[in-house]
Amino acid sequence: DPGGGVTVVEIAPETVQAAIASLSRPGNYGRSITLEYLWPGGGGTQELYTIVRGPWTRVDRGLPDGSTRISVTNGQETYIWYGYDGGAETVSVPAGEFSADVEQSIPTYEDILDLPVEEIVLADYRPLEALTCIYVETAPDQSGYITRYWVSVENGLLVQAERLLGEDSVYRMTALYVDETEYDASRFTLPDGTVLLEEEPEAEK
Repeated sequence: DPGGGVTVVEIAPETVQAAIASLSRPGNYGRSITLEYLWPGGGGTQELYTIVRGPWTRVDRGLPDGSTRISVTNGQETYIWYGYDGGAETVSVPAGEFSADVEQSIPTYEDILDLPVEEIVLADYRPLEALTCIYVETAPDQSGYITRYWVSVENGLLVQAERLLGEDSVYRMTALYVDETEYDASRFTLPDGTVLLEEEPEAEK
């Protein structure tokens, strides 16, 4: 609170959505995200780096062939290109299904807020490495899948999620550490030099 005190909110399935909604989240940040896709006898991993500033989200996704797929979206338009070559061809499409969350292939804290409360079977505080998190677990859906979420109390972001079928994990995302650097417009500039992010004018002295 403004006086520097800390209020510990009791977490239960009936209160967890209100608690998560009340958390403060950074408007500008970058973070590495690891995605794991698991199946019997094997699995695959993808690494992303996401930068958020204002309405814009940039996602640099490493591909199996060693190349990088880059997308920048503001929820209305999405720009996609491959590699860091200044002459790379850019595709522009309406965001539609190419939203920031879809481009990252991750759930978010909003997914928890959208859950019917009766689908939440467990909610409490849990440590995750050096973080204190709000933990949420859903009941099995019609296909038998359970989803687990960890939301950082410090920054309000979803830092880990896991989907299970029975006792077996089939998907896991991890993004434990956040860099709250205010990235400049160069990260939101297309290969042809078009600057998408308008820099705020410096305040007059």
